[in-house]
Amino acid sequence: MPPARADHDARREDVSAAVWRVLAEHGFPGLTLRAVAAALGASTGLVTHYFAGKRELVAHALDILEIRTAQRTRLAAPAPGLPALRTHIRNILPLTPDGLAMNRIWVSSWDVALADLDLFAAQTRRYERIRTALRESIVEAYRRGELPPGDPDEVAATALAFTHGLVVQALFDPDRFPADRQTRLADDFLARLAQPIG
Repeated sequence: MPPARADHDARREDVSAAVWRVLAEHGFPGLTLRAVAAALGASTGLVTHYFAGKRELVAHALDILEIRTAQRTRLAAPAPGLPALRTHIRNILPLTPDGLAMNRIWVSSWDVALADLDLFAAQTRRYERIRTALRESIVEAYRRGELPPGDPDEVAATALAFTHGLVVQALFDPDRFPADRQTRLADDFLARLAQPIG
């Protein structure tokens, strides 16, 4: 008699939790079927019941990472426009232990995403969604006169490039880029964006 659907779904949740534990401790380089099985306290055979191979495991891990990123506690924007843009940037930066852990996992995913066309496309869509959210705040900042006129797509791309550059520096040199310095650098960046052109 096959296991009940509820049992199957509960077991899949257990497997997903084990995938997350491996990611949190070792990042994507350490994500293997064997590592997930060990974290689950089960056989590799049980894990392969859910994932046919490493690629399916990685795709599932990226989905889990995106869900956990969306569900984690975030700062609320105090107002639309420039304050919302500032909040978006701060929510990306590794300003808390949770933000640091999440960013470490995301950065470790870049290598696997660059090596696989489908994962590459999924990651590209993720960045498009981030830029869209930034763009909406930028357009509102233009409307409110908080930013000088410009191309919102270019400003969104610049803001995301700045933010991810700061993420990488904070990950590799946390002593020189603590949360207060990251916040100050982000505020300086936004202040320069707000300066009139010319």
